[in-house]
Amino acid sequence: MTADEDHYYVALGEGRYEPTRHTMGAWSEDEQHMAVVTGLLVHNLERHDPRPDLQWGRLTFDILGMIHRSETTVRTRTLRPGRTIELVEAVASAGGRDVVRASAWRLARADTSKVAGAEAEPLPDPTSVPVWHGMSHWGGDFLRTLEFRALDGLRPGRGKVWVSTRHPLVAGEEVSELARWCGMLDVANGIAWRQDPDEWLFPNVDLTLHLHRQPEGPWVGLDTQVSWGPTGIGQSSSAVHDVQGPVGTVEQSLTLRPRSRDVAP
Repeated sequence: MTADEDHYYVALGEGRYEPTRHTMGAWSEDEQHMAVVTGLLVHNLERHDPRPDLQWGRLTFDILGMIHRSETTVRTRTLRPGRTIELVEAVASAGGRDVVRASAWRLARADTSKVAGAEAEPLPDPTSVPVWHGMSHWGGDFLRTLEFRALDGLRPGRGKVWVSTRHPLVAGEEVSELARWCGMLDVANGIAWRQDPDEWLFPNVDLTLHLHRQPEGPWVGLDTQVSWGPTGIGQSSSAVHDVQGPVGTVEQSLTLRPRSRDVAP
C-alpha cells in the first residue's frame, strides 16, 4: 500500500481530488460514502478565505444524487460576507454533475465561558468502551476503515457509539482535526437502524450539524435516536460529542422503502 492509498483522497490541485477505494459507500461499490465527502467539503470550507476570528455554528449538507466514486471537484464561494456573521458554500461534483452541496455559518468568537453549559449527558471515555463489530453487515471499504465502540443498551432505534479512524483525509494537503472529525458524522444513520438493511432502504438525503462548541478529534461520539414514520419518511437525531463532552447535534432526513434488488437508493 502506498502513502496515497492509505488516504481517503489524493489532492490533484485546483479543487480536484481522486477518491481511493477507502471512500467506497455502503449502498453501492460505485459510490463514495457521504461521511467522507462531508469531511472533504469541510476541508475546503476551511481553506476558503480563512477567518480565524470566526467559528463554525451550523453546517448543512444536501445530497443531490448518487456520489460517484470518481474524480471529485469542490468549488467554494461566500454567499453572505460579514464582519461577525458569514455564510459560505462548498459544492462537490463527480461523474459530470453536482452531488453534494454544503452551506455553513461562520460566527464571531467571544468569551462566554462564564455562562457556558449543555444539557446532553457526557459519554464515557471511548477507551473504556468495548470494541463493537455491529457495523460489519454493511458493505463498502469506508466503514471497514473505522473503529467502533458501543455502549451497553444498543438496540433498533437507539444507540450510543464512539467512532474513530486512523486514515488521513487527503494526501497532498494539510487537513484539520475538524475536517477529519466531520468526516465520520454520517455513520449515525447506520448504527441504530430500525429494520434490517437487507430488507429495507433508508438512505439519508441530508445532514445538518449544529455546534455550541468547536469539536476536537480524534473520536466522534454519537448518542443517536432513529424514528420512522408511517408514510415513508424517517429521522436520525444525534447528540454529538468529542472526548471532552457534548458539542452539538446532528440531524438526518431519511427516505424509507422496502428493498428491491433491482433498484438503487
